[in-house]
Amino acid sequence: MAESGIGDVILNVDDITLSFGGVKALRNVSLDVRENEMFSIIGPNGAGKTSLLNCISGRYHPQQGRIRFDGTDVTRLRPNRRCEMGIGRTFQNLALYDHMSVLDNIMVGRHHHLRNNFFTGSLYWLTGARREELDHRAQVEDIIDFLEIAHIRKSVAGTLSYGLRKRVELARAVALRPRLILLDEPMAGMNHEEKEDMARYIVDLNEEWGITVIMIEHDMGVVMDLSHRVVVLDFGEVIADGAPETIMANPRVREAYLGEDSDAEVA
Repeated sequence: MAESGIGDVILNVDDITLSFGGVKALRNVSLDVRENEMFSIIGPNGAGKTSLLNCISGRYHPQQGRIRFDGTDVTRLRPNRRCEMGIGRTFQNLALYDHMSVLDNIMVGRHHHLRNNFFTGSLYWLTGARREELDHRAQVEDIIDFLEIAHIRKSVAGTLSYGLRKRVELARAVALRPRLILLDEPMAGMNHEEKEDMARYIVDLNEEWGITVIMIEHDMGVVMDLSHRVVVLDFGEVIADGAPETIMANPRVREAYLGEDSDAEVA
């Protein structure tokens, strides 16, 4: 673990169960994610993957179990408190402010770091508000350069192509400067070239920026190439947890994806 740069456990999900009426979306799910790990969650449609991310980010509160981030119990904390602690995320369906520019959308991701309020901000030159804004803008510009979107920085988000909007949403999540980032199908709907670019950005965020990544992704080639470890969900339960090559060889995983009688490889 130490040699690969992967550290101690940063996220612990312990025996969580999430129900909607009589439907159990998650059943006694437990997993650990280590600092600087590239961790993927896979499973068939309806397996509970997004529900699990929603529990980690605070959108849902499980009826049973505990979630700890960096040793702190966050099970009942609101999403904004988790953001302040360093948990960022992107969404399966784009959640940008379509009427705002790319730059302004990314600046929204910095709001948890703002220290000046309405009153001190009104004294722009006297209270450090100007200096604070310049610092935040400099950090946003670094992210814009990193994700190679300088040419669209002033464009209205709603006018961009789908692939570029996905990149802008990633930029907004990174603007939080999270220790842990949750990516819900970051490459869905992209062509081959766009997927390659997104994969490169995610790897660099993990390796160069030191961000722990939890990713849901249906492209098995991407998952197996990028991940240090993979968890497989099926009907809300963990059926496998291990290195990519171990997951690929697991008969329960093959059965979940392909059916009991299939001899084809997971693809």
